[in-house]
Amino acid sequence: MTTLQQAYIVAATRSPIGKAPRGTLAHYRPDDLLATVLQGVLAQAPGLDPAAVEDVIVGCAIPEGPQGFNVARLGLLLAGLPDTVPGATVNRFCASGLTALAMAADRIRVGEADVMIAAGTESMSQVPIFGVTTTFSPRIFERDENLGIAYGMGQTAEQVAEQWKVSREDQDAFALQSHQRALAAQKAGEFNDEILPIEVMRRTPNLASEQVVETRKNFSLDEGPRPDTSMEALAKLKPVFAAKGSVTAGNSSQMSDGAGALLVVSERALKTHKLTPLARFVSFAVRGVPPQIMGIGPKFAIPEVLQRAGLKLDQMGWIELNEAFAAQSLAVIRDLNLNPQVVNPMGGAIALGHPLGATGAIRSATVVHALQRHKLDYGMVTMCVGTGMGAAGIFERV
Repeated sequence: MTTLQQAYIVAATRSPIGKAPRGTLAHYRPDDLLATVLQGVLAQAPGLDPAAVEDVIVGCAIPEGPQGFNVARLGLLLAGLPDTVPGATVNRFCASGLTALAMAADRIRVGEADVMIAAGTESMSQVPIFGVTTTFSPRIFERDENLGIAYGMGQTAEQVAEQWKVSREDQDAFALQSHQRALAAQKAGEFNDEILPIEVMRRTPNLASEQVVETRKNFSLDEGPRPDTSMEALAKLKPVFAAKGSVTAGNSSQMSDGAGALLVVSERALKTHKLTPLARFVSFAVRGVPPQIMGIGPKFAIPEVLQRAGLKLDQMGWIELNEAFAAQSLAVIRDLNLNPQVVNPMGGAIALGHPLGATGAIRSATVVHALQRHKLDYGMVTMCVGTGMGAAGIFERV
């Protein structure tokens, strides 16, 4: 019988998150953005030869257009990794980045690899949220319980708000808190360890001089948090998905562009390459729920991942619960009796943004560095997933 190895994270980084479709990263190709964070995560392990990387697994929710054609392989080649390094792109919608990390950790745990990179990349500016050519088989809707797959994400949030009786006021208050926490964390420099500053170049035509003007910007902060947000401002926003609904643009996650990457290794690789671990990837779980209430997915993934890890909820010192919508976040928090103080202490996707397939990798980088910074033992990343799923992963500080 093969003895399972432990999987350790020795480096974790991410790009700043840009607002879509007209933010700082709107014209930054997602494959180039992936290449940038791959270079960044390897730079955090200077003693490691990039040729030692045995695979690069990348999450992407809409792998089309500039993030198609197996963006993992293209991104690693753009990053300058040797062509001996393979790459694979995986898609579990909003949990793609976390799934990529779990897959990389599994390869190490079963002894098939010693050095892996897990990542995620997504440009919602350049690739529409529903893709370009995606179509459903009509047969999927022959069963009434599958009709929710055709709902927009906001419609599913309205379903959750109604069934779990989450009021508009509570949703807006949650959204305001997300912005306030994110702004406070930015001011305190809490994101500095995880964010890789990026130089973004823009070329614009000057019609008067008939020349192309180049401008460069050092992009180092997520641009979603808004200091002018207030309960009064949020209350003025109209429902987007239902005429008499409660879900608005203000209490929903922001469309965003971003990428993240983590370097995952075995204990043998720690010794061979003289690497210092930041965290151990402990366990992963994913569960399905009815598509029309997809936002409640973490309610079922969290107990499962805790059971697999042999841990209890009160041992989680930090929980990154992806804020797809305030309605579903509050429903999960209330049903599982999560401690609000440990859920998204630096804000969540309502303020920081949600670049779909990259979010799992981005928020994993957040947890890994937060555990180190605050000397916490365990942390979790969890999210709801389109078409009706929930995913969760647990990390232990080393």
